[in-house]
Amino acid sequence: MNSTEMPTAYRPCVGVMLVNTAGNAFVGKRIDTKEGDWWQMPQGGVDKGEELDEAVMRELAEETGVLERHVSIIGRTRESIRYDLPDELIGKLWGGKYRGQEQFWYLMRFSGSDSDIDLEAHDPPEFCDWKWVLPDLLPDLIIPFKKGVYRTVLEEFRALI
Repeated sequence: MNSTEMPTAYRPCVGVMLVNTAGNAFVGKRIDTKEGDWWQMPQGGVDKGEELDEAVMRELAEETGVLERHVSIIGRTRESIRYDLPDELIGKLWGGKYRGQEQFWYLMRFSGSDSDIDLEAHDPPEFCDWKWVLPDLLPDLIIPFKKGVYRTVLEEFRALI
């Protein structure tokens, strides 16, 4: 691809809105974020041949250390949600193959204890810190180009939280 070509594909991805019994949502602070105080919910790519349900459990375990026995799936977005990267990031992430991500989001209830969360469960870790937040705060915590995704996820899952 030369410098004037833009990728047209979207990276297949899953995301998790993990809520505790109090109805608060998990967010982690990414280790690799250089600017801003951005927090996000767990999310990641779907491997070739991997089912969405498998991918979401793998990503949750890798990013948070939370195991399947500590969660129950409450719902999944009806349709995938797409977002585009800002122009300055296109070509720099994911080997330059994608212009953004196409995500299915899952709502999961966490039944474990805070000690079941282990940000170093995967090497290298993706988050350096985590916290529980009120779901309505989620769009204010995420990097600006993902705010629309978080608003959509929140609206779709609001009644189930």
